[in-house]
Amino acid sequence: QVQLVESGGGLVQPGGSLSLSCAASGSIFSIPSMGWYRQAPGKQRELVATITSGGSTNYADSVKGRFAISRDNAKNTVYLQMNSLKPEDTAVYYCHALHREVVNTGWIDDEYWGQGTQVTVSS
Repeated sequence: QVQLVESGGGLVQPGGSLSLSCAASGSIFSIPSMGWYRQAPGKQRELVATITSGGSTNYADSVKGRFAISRDNAKNTVYLQMNSLKPEDTAVYYCHALHREVVNTGWIDDEYWGQGTQVTVSS
């Protein structure tokens, strides 16, 4: 089992910045990908950004140029720096990890989610 513990978030004015972090712990073999998703009230959960263990990143178009995802593989921790925040960024942000365990027949992938942290952008 892998546990994801998020920190950060809160209330910020439009144009402000916030940072999130998420640390994975437990029985970790490898985590090929970590990322952030968000869910606003009445909307489906959507991808914000992901990063592989090799450092390749992927961003939603709506956050490109404003958000930056990074990762510390030694600490199994992923970060999200959010700049130039807009009211439409308001949502619960969830950390996601794809855990991979190599077994004799190949590998086993499992997905894990954090508990979510609220980000509110409002004046």
